[in-house]
Amino acid sequence: MLKKTRLRLVTLSENTAKWLWLLGEWGWSILVEADGLRLLFDTGLGSSAVHNADAMGVDLATVDKMALSHGHVDHTGGLRDVLERMRLTVGHSNFLELRHGGIEVIAHPEVWGLKFIKHPGEEEYSFRGIPFQKKELEERQGARFVESREPVWITDNVVWSGEIPMLNDYEKIVGICYLQEEGKDVGGGAGFVPDPLPDDAALYIKTDLGLVIVLGCAHRGIINTVHHAQALTGMDKVHMVVGGTHLIKASDYQMESTIRELKKMAVDRVGVSHCTGLESSLKLAAGLGMDVFFFNNAGNVITLS
Repeated sequence: MLKKTRLRLVTLSENTAKWLWLLGEWGWSILVEADGLRLLFDTGLGSSAVHNADAMGVDLATVDKMALSHGHVDHTGGLRDVLERMRLTVGHSNFLELRHGGIEVIAHPEVWGLKFIKHPGEEEYSFRGIPFQKKELEERQGARFVESREPVWITDNVVWSGEIPMLNDYEKIVGICYLQEEGKDVGGGAGFVPDPLPDDAALYIKTDLGLVIVLGCAHRGIINTVHHAQALTGMDKVHMVVGGTHLIKASDYQMESTIRELKKMAVDRVGVSHCTGLESSLKLAAGLGMDVFFFNNAGNVITLS
């Protein structure tokens, strides 16, 4: 029998803010508290995660470790600022001191790829990768990267997904994401190839109500992500899916298929953030019902006990 655990999800950074004094900023960062662990998933685009943590009374120095969903800047741009806060921890005498052993950051090795975005009609490829060097974050901010393509079990009930298989015909990588091949001449668009985003990852949390699935951006598809969670954890019941769904440019076929599958799985709650888009959010709300659908903004706190 699954041990009951208290779960708390605190959204620190998202495109929109829930209340006064919080910043809305394109990106995503959420604090997950479960099994006595405090895990930060992504760091947002810039200063919003640290600012909002201060405004909400969240002490980043007490966060145990970090995990990244993928290497785009709107999920990693706050890395330096967040790591600076995390590397100061409370010592035995209640004074702040440098954390021993560094700060563990779970990530796919492909997060360091040279990631670019190019929208239809644009001439230039715009850099959207991690804006820091790995060596800098390790030597100056105390990061200790744990890189894996396979799932990483963080506690008995919390697992970082690793690579998510793409198994259906309606969820595809949006054709604006590219990688620059190292050492290649990029003149005239040469040297850029489509990014399959193998680093797109999520968090899966086992609770007595069912799985809670925390998305990053779901580039590889929300349904693919959920099915991977079920296969990995051995749990069929999905209680909640929350985070970025990357349905912002979804076709009617993808939207209809996504809604049909979520209803088929009888997901209790679906909280959308970041890369969902207003139009797709309205379609989800209409298709799932307002007893299931909700907006998940910066400042939102979800507690399951």
